[in-house]
Amino acid sequence: MGQKIHPTGFRLGITKEHQSCWYADTKRYPELLQEDSLIRKYVNKELNNAGIAQVKIERKADQIDLAIHTARPGVVVGRGGAGIEKLRTDLQTAVGNNRQIRINVIEVPKVDADAALIAEYICQQLERRVSFRRVVRQAIQRAQRAEVLGIKIQVSGRLNGAEIARTEWVREGRVPLHTLRADIDYSYRTALTIYGILGVKVWVFKGEIIPGQEEAVAAVPNQAPRRQRRRQKFDDRSE
Repeated sequence: MGQKIHPTGFRLGITKEHQSCWYADTKRYPELLQEDSLIRKYVNKELNNAGIAQVKIERKADQIDLAIHTARPGVVVGRGGAGIEKLRTDLQTAVGNNRQIRINVIEVPKVDADAALIAEYICQQLERRVSFRRVVRQAIQRAQRAEVLGIKIQVSGRLNGAEIARTEWVREGRVPLHTLRADIDYSYRTALTIYGILGVKVWVFKGEIIPGQEEAVAAVPNQAPRRQRRRQKFDDRSE
């Protein structure tokens, strides 16, 4: 059976960037790595209703810069900035008061085209005991309206409460996993249901990234319309 490599790790340094951008010596590296994990877990836990797509972390001396990509920036910021200030204070207490934390909230432009938000939506519906086929169909339709070039969704576990666990997947459009220049957005989430845990994987193909260009371009260029062939006229020689 063919095994799938992680699409993001496969493209790191080529078309994808690391979510943590910093350098540390060998002694401090494990500590900072665990700190990044703590920050991400805390943000996802406290802002579980804000639609967090990803959290990017940058470090500069005694300063930590967080870029929170969210579908609902108003929920993160709060009224008069109270929400983001509380988040900053709590994070600073968790990691130590000797470092300054700056938070930048970035709104996700297309919610229905983001793999993390699609997977989160599917998990929420599955936990409400909605049929997985219906949820997957709705997610694909919403992604197609967001003009993605391809999407693949895989759900694994005791689907609809079945006795035997199985894996179901649906793909629409192109999802080229072996093309390094392909912009593949991938996410994995778990849904906790009364029958057990269901795993949800989402691949979204947004286009191709040509080296030297930041924006993804359409994979298939617009072709010129074909000329209509003229019908050949034959002489009637039946007489």
